[in-house]
Amino acid sequence: MENVHLAVEEDDLYSGYNDYNPTFDSEELENDVGFQQAVRTSHGRRPPMTAKFPGTAIGGRPLVSSFGSRIPMASSMGRPMTGAVQDGAARPMTAVRAAGYSSSLMRGSTFDPLGQSKGPAPPLEAKNEDTAEEKLKILEKKVNDLIEESCMAQSIGALQLALEKAKEAGRKERALIRQREASGNTEHINLDLTYSVLLNLANQYANNEMYPEALNSYHVIVKNKMFTNAGRLKVNMANIYFKQKNYPKAIKFYRMALDQISNNHKELRIKIMQNIGVVFVRLGQYSDAITSFEHIMAESPNIKTGFNLILCYYAIGDRERMKKAFQKLISVPLGIDDEDKYIPASDDPSSNMVIEAIKNDKLHQMERDLKVLAEKYIMTAAKLIAPAIETSFASGFDWCVDMVKCSQYVELANDLEINKAITYLRQKDFNQAVETLKTFEKKDSRVKSAAATNLSFLYFLEKDYDQADRYADLAMNADRYNPAALINKGNTVFVKKDYEKAAEFYKEALRNDSSCTEALYNLGLSYKIMNRLEEGLDCFLKLHSILRNSAEVMYQLAHLYEQLGDPQQAIEWLMQVIGVTPTDPHVLAKLGKLHDDEGDKSQAFQYYSESFRYFPSNIDVIEWLGAYYIETQFCEKAIQYFERATLIQPNFVKWQLIVASCYRRSGNYQKALETYKEIHRRFPENVECLRFLVRLSTDMGLKEVQEYATKLKKAEKMKEIREQRVKSGRENSARGRREGSTGSADSGHSSSSSKGERLSAKMRSLPGSNEPYEASNPKELDASYVDPLGPQMDRPKTGAKKPADDDDFADEDLGDDLLPE
Repeated sequence: MENVHLAVEEDDLYSGYNDYNPTFDSEELENDVGFQQAVRTSHGRRPPMTAKFPGTAIGGRPLVSSFGSRIPMASSMGRPMTGAVQDGAARPMTAVRAAGYSSSLMRGSTFDPLGQSKGPAPPLEAKNEDTAEEKLKILEKKVNDLIEESCMAQSIGALQLALEKAKEAGRKERALIRQREASGNTEHINLDLTYSVLLNLANQYANNEMYPEALNSYHVIVKNKMFTNAGRLKVNMANIYFKQKNYPKAIKFYRMALDQISNNHKELRIKIMQNIGVVFVRLGQYSDAITSFEHIMAESPNIKTGFNLILCYYAIGDRERMKKAFQKLISVPLGIDDEDKYIPASDDPSSNMVIEAIKNDKLHQMERDLKVLAEKYIMTAAKLIAPAIETSFASGFDWCVDMVKCSQYVELANDLEINKAITYLRQKDFNQAVETLKTFEKKDSRVKSAAATNLSFLYFLEKDYDQADRYADLAMNADRYNPAALINKGNTVFVKKDYEKAAEFYKEALRNDSSCTEALYNLGLSYKIMNRLEEGLDCFLKLHSILRNSAEVMYQLAHLYEQLGDPQQAIEWLMQVIGVTPTDPHVLAKLGKLHDDEGDKSQAFQYYSESFRYFPSNIDVIEWLGAYYIETQFCEKAIQYFERATLIQPNFVKWQLIVASCYRRSGNYQKALETYKEIHRRFPENVECLRFLVRLSTDMGLKEVQEYATKLKKAEKMKEIREQRVKSGRENSARGRREGSTGSADSGHSSSSSKGERLSAKMRSLPGSNEPYEASNPKELDASYVDPLGPQMDRPKTGAKKPADDDDFADEDLGDDLLPE
């Protein structure tokens, strides 16, 4: 019992389990000063231990037993006993030895637990690029890179660079084959690489319209039996023959390609047959084309083939088959999802996020484009066959509308009705067009707005502004966001000279559709008339950034700069107008006037002469050119211009007096006398003519002097009487004239006012009663400018466009796309 100890409650039965010897803490070796010194220096090194014992005997080396006695033992195998001491190093008593190091080192060993004495791993064996096979592989990679670069260059439109890369790839690929043949390694020739090089080269030749070279490359591929499925490339060859308009050969190669393509590739065969049908159409062989298209519509119907089939039936004039083909066309399945799929149907945020994500993705855009294309083909086909399938086009349109209403394109029925109204307009049947459009007043808002917009436009052209305003209001009430309706409403207000209100409607149209060029143009005109020139200039500058080549826009910019007092900028913009319309005589005349105002007579003469060459009936240009020759003392040349003015305005005595004066200044008195006599015969009461006749007769000593003097006195007396009557009438109606002058000032921007100013300027250029006509200053002859497009230049653009031509077949809605009138 002495050796028995009872446990005390305070003792911990599990104490000591967490204790450890810090000697075995390998994580603290880096901070152990003694250990790091032993590793870095020779401290602690021991001589290497011997791994085996020599001979078959120990040689008298004593062994220590477990009892401590020294017993000389020997072993025939030289294997030491377990637990024996070898050179002072004790062998461990267990089969499992601690990793890293032991407490007693073997003789001659170095303590290296981290294996640093072995040094770094040997480097990888370097690849020998000098071998022939490696060189061939490098060359093959270069060929592949060149093919890829050629394709990338083509994708960005650099066709010439793509061709150069393709040619270089071909050269390197041929060099690669020659090197393999020289090394006798022909079994490693890469046929796929050769095929890729030749195909890419042929494609690049075709893209650069080098068709003979492309055909040669395709022939090399097709004739090589080692290339599998190369027969399909005959489709590419047929396409080239089609571009070359070699239609018989194109059909031959299409059929050869069709023979080499199995029935498993149904879609590819359908496309080739469609190409064959198109080629037959180009050849005028409509029966053969119909055969191809009918086969496609039976096997795999599509919108484009159905439309082509209708065209062929229309060409041969088969009414019944046109109807059947139209029914097939509107029944072709598009294979797209319903639009309701993209409308959120629940309050689930996750599903709504998915719908929002796919609403405008590329797949949905492709579906929308496909639907728009199908609607375009159906509308075009209906407009084409409607006049041909029935005795009248109205009956034909009604049949098409009935068929469309029973199909998946029911919303197109209203558009067909609108096109029916457009057809009436083409036939000059205005009343029927109006009646057809009025039937939409009780339809849904979109169709009602489009029809009312067109009616407003038609009444505006008829100058029935009250009706135009009424239907513009109706269109706006049906669809307030319709920019065409807002423009038409603004135009009706514009013609009533309420420019501020018109500008507000144009601004609202721009808020609804920022790309509406008509609204921006009309807004600029409104600002220009209200004398808000800077704002008008901003509008037309914005419009010019959209319509870069619009002569109307550039002319308005020139006119605004002229009004702002910047003639150089005005000349620059007019030069741009000339770049677009080089034969516009009015723009040339305007350039001449601006140069004349700047004092550059030579440039002004050049532009006025060009204007006269293109339009020899402009009185202002004729007057300036005649005055220019009088000023430069070439009266003989001025005569031809004023004689032309006499032909244009035979009752305007001024031009005949100028002609006579030119004859007199040039020294041809006899011709001047004859001209004055002719003027006196036509205008016997003209005082100026009689005065010159008296002077010439006196100078020439003619006996008619007394006769002309008597007539001159009578004419002067009659003139005085008329002047007195006019003076008395002026005194009686002075207040009325002042009120009238106030009213005329309000319409100062009208074209009639400008014409009146030009006329007064011309009258001021007449000679006085007491001076010869030669003394009149040619600088007073005004050569004013007329707008390039006449009075329509400042007219607001309407919010609809004219009907398309009969051969256009475009599905145009007058209220959708806005074009200048």
